[in-house]
Amino acid sequence: MLEIDGQLAIPDDELVEKFVRAAGPGGQNVNKVASAVELRFDIARSRALPEPLRTRLLARRDRRLTDDGVLVIQANRFRDQSKNRDDARTRLADILRAAQVVPKRRVATRPTRASKERRIEAKKSRASVKRNRGRAPWQGE
Repeated sequence: MLEIDGQLAIPDDELVEKFVRAAGPGGQNVNKVASAVELRFDIARSRALPEPLRTRLLARRDRRLTDDGVLVIQANRFRDQSKNRDDARTRLADILRAAQVVPKRRVATRPTRASKERRIEAKKSRASVKRNRGRAPWQGE
């Protein structure tokens, strides 16, 4: 059971872990031991997720999310398989915690007349600086 917070927990049967050989440091061990972890969590079919959280997760533009709604997390930061496994689970929990925060709705506002005038005045000032560049008369020898 992966505890996210007091209200949300993901059962272990919804998490699919695959152990693969990791690239990078590890000496001779790197060719023999499958220490990297590929954690898959099917967001679209999960029974543990409430519907609003599921829709927020599926709406994210995340490269770790497949077209089928499966979140794939690869962990190979450590040489030890159990540390990589814990790292992948922690990262999944962080993603789910971040998605639980409901974003505030943006309230459309309009610029004030004074701010529009300040903007136009700044543009005119900058234009005059550019207009007057390199306008010194040429002095012949």
